[in-house]
Amino acid sequence: MTLTIDDLERLQEKLKEDHCDYQLELQEGSIVVMGPSDIESSEIGAEFIRLLGNWVKPRKLGRVFDSSGGFIMPNSELRAPDVSFVSAQRLKRTIRDFAQLVPDLVVEIKSKTDRIRPLEDKIKLFLQLGALVGILINPDELTLTIYRLNSEGEVLTGEDKLIIPELFLGWEISISQIWPPVFE
Repeated sequence: MTLTIDDLERLQEKLKEDHCDYQLELQEGSIVVMGPSDIESSEIGAEFIRLLGNWVKPRKLGRVFDSSGGFIMPNSELRAPDVSFVSAQRLKRTIRDFAQLVPDLVVEIKSKTDRIRPLEDKIKLFLQLGALVGILINPDELTLTIYRLNSEGEVLTGEDKLIIPELFLGWEISISQIWPPVFE
């Protein structure tokens, strides 16, 4: 049985009535329950959002979303990247619903239970459907891989600089900035 966005919304409403809060995605007609991330992955996501948001907001470039932001894709799937960005030109006003568009930037952060291939596949799907840039952050390897449509991923490490000139001209961060600090 192929499920729809309406089916997913009905399930979310039922779960809400039962005081259950799950993050759900609709993928190839099936509902996928997203488990919570490990705290390292969560902290990396929060730091990436902070670094990006500090650049985007004062320049009014667009909107940065966390892993709860759902996007209805052109293929009728509902997906939620760990971090995403939509330019101001494409989303002039935030809505109280899922966005019916593909983000310009999608970021996936590997949690301890994730496998790399499904994360790469998710990023590549976003790119095929219209995203300009996809990023895969792998805390296990301390790498960040940048994907663009029809090109191989570019792996960055250490003090390598992340730049995304097609979206954020002038913004750059060292990859080392996204890793959680160690307090001694």
